[in-house]
Amino acid sequence: MQFLQLLQENATVFYLSVAFLALCVGSFLNVLIYRLPKIMENEWQQECQAFLHPDQPITPIEKFTLSTPASSCPNCQHKIRWYENIPLISWLLLKGKCSNCTQPISIRYPLVELGTMLCSLVIAHHFGASIETVFGLIFTWVLIALTGIDFDTQLLPDRLTFPLIGLGLAINSYAIFISPTQAIWGCLIGFLSLWVVYIIFKLITGKEGMGYGDFKLLAALGAWMGPLQLPLIILLSSLVGAIIGIILLKVTKENRPFAFGPYLAIAGWIAFLWGDQIMTAYLGG
Repeated sequence: MQFLQLLQENATVFYLSVAFLALCVGSFLNVLIYRLPKIMENEWQQECQAFLHPDQPITPIEKFTLSTPASSCPNCQHKIRWYENIPLISWLLLKGKCSNCTQPISIRYPLVELGTMLCSLVIAHHFGASIETVFGLIFTWVLIALTGIDFDTQLLPDRLTFPLIGLGLAINSYAIFISPTQAIWGCLIGFLSLWVVYIIFKLITGKEGMGYGDFKLLAALGAWMGPLQLPLIILLSSLVGAIIGIILLKVTKENRPFAFGPYLAIAGWIAFLWGDQIMTAYLGG
């Protein structure tokens, strides 16, 4: 209770605490983004084997979880020591290279940590030392994880989207951000709006234009922000997708598969913070 009072009264302590926590969470998100899809693939492989060959023993797979095996260099398998795994600082001290084989460490790791910290500080500044900041941080961290996973694998795992939906409905049952009615209708309309587009596109072309994870992510955003923000989210996601897609095409020269989830997540985060102001400015103009 005293620490909470200190956070409310001392802005410097509040922001430093959020920054430190966010850096640690960003380090964990790097692990989650890399390992969760591989964990899911291992589970699918064993499930397929059990379904296709029920009479045969399931081929054992080396234990792979969020904590096992310990992090190591992908080039030389050097086990990363604790002091080589300090968020952001270790990468800078190691000059972005493995301490054993001097192979470059992807800049993505510190960027995710730094991005998580900056986004968390924006949430903290927007809501102050309040319960809204606590849930806003959780919302932000899950969106960062979903963005990274979908960008890499075109997957939006149910084990992240479903809890995000549930948490949005739960906290808004106490009207933390919106009313319970808005949360329920936002979730329902968010899912159905993209599902209808998916069905129409498939009937016309015979192809699947998007994955079911996109429906669930928009349902989650609707549960947190209500139905009135959904048109803005869809519009912003298209705009963000066009801008980032052009930049990636110019930089990488690769025509990689299109993942809509990251742009939905970015648009949803923007709408979460400034959606009302954007709508007011647009309608007022």
